[in-house]
Amino acid sequence: MTDTSSLRRTPLYDAHVALGARIVPFAGWEMPVQYPAGISAEHRAVRETCGLFDVSHMGEVVVSGPDAAAFLNFVTSNDVTRLAVGQIQYSTLLTGRGTIVDDLLVYRYPEHFFLVINAGNRDADIAHLREHIKAFDATMEDVSDSYALIAVQGPNAPGVVQRLTDTPLGEMKYYRFADGTVAGVPAIISRTGYTGELGFELYVPWNDARTVWDALLAAGDVAPCGLGARDTLRLEAGMALYGHELDSETTPLEAGLAWLVKLDKDEFLGKTVLLAQHTDGVDRKLVGFTFDERAIPRHGMPVWYGDVQAGVVCSGTMSPTLGAPIGTCYLPAAAAVVGTQFAVDIRGRHVPARVVALPFYKRAGKA
Repeated sequence: MTDTSSLRRTPLYDAHVALGARIVPFAGWEMPVQYPAGISAEHRAVRETCGLFDVSHMGEVVVSGPDAAAFLNFVTSNDVTRLAVGQIQYSTLLTGRGTIVDDLLVYRYPEHFFLVINAGNRDADIAHLREHIKAFDATMEDVSDSYALIAVQGPNAPGVVQRLTDTPLGEMKYYRFADGTVAGVPAIISRTGYTGELGFELYVPWNDARTVWDALLAAGDVAPCGLGARDTLRLEAGMALYGHELDSETTPLEAGLAWLVKLDKDEFLGKTVLLAQHTDGVDRKLVGFTFDERAIPRHGMPVWYGDVQAGVVCSGTMSPTLGAPIGTCYLPAAAAVVGTQFAVDIRGRHVPARVVALPFYKRAGKA
């Protein structure tokens, strides 16, 4: 049996249990992986109507002070000085080798920045930030225990959230945010998500999370969704997951995230390595792939290109939307082009695979 005595619970744990969720350990937390309807039904709800996710295990950090922007520009790949107040930036937190400590979101306030980091990397991220902030006139505060995070995703998400807030959501562009209230609770209302659909992420006070969760479930045709559907949705949308597509041995350029690397900035962690990769090219690249048969690729399965093992499957599933197997892996750069043939070892059998374009799924219209 799994020892859960050291695992943390979000403020919505009791709500998940009451809804019949199957709870599993994840990144040090007890989290719902699925509800009685099942992962496929939850996945379809997000693609067709609206789904609700508890992602309160994510971490949040506030960075402020005269050198806040300079500090963040030194430790991340993107350029925070390009952010307007109320705008959000996707970025990567870097090592001195140009590899990825974590991927994160950076929110721009008038006097500070608000960072959102992954639950599994929270301690390592904060230690990394604290080590490098010493050289700057800036301060940081881990506020993770102050915020719960609820994601509302799907075509009907704007209508669901709008019923509970006076903030005009129709005017909010992708990767923008505003402070407001939801169901009478103070909230950061963020036009972001991890599903490839319309949606919002709501940062609310930890102790008020149940009020907002219950109000959202009562606001329309909304399905509670677990980590299982969150993973299949993000994979279809070609969104990376740390520990799968991203890790501390991989650079953003290898991971297909060159657009997050602003080489025209002043000196930043790993710049020399990333500049060399930009000039000379990378040895390997992340690709999406599929099978023509109905085998299912899984994380960790060996990937063969020719007679050489090129790596392992990063992520894989049977796509609920496409009805086909999909996955990601790294291949030699010369082979990382649409149509390349290779193989995945599934229980000793080399299943033919071919490279396809990412993302696997993109909703009609703008994001």
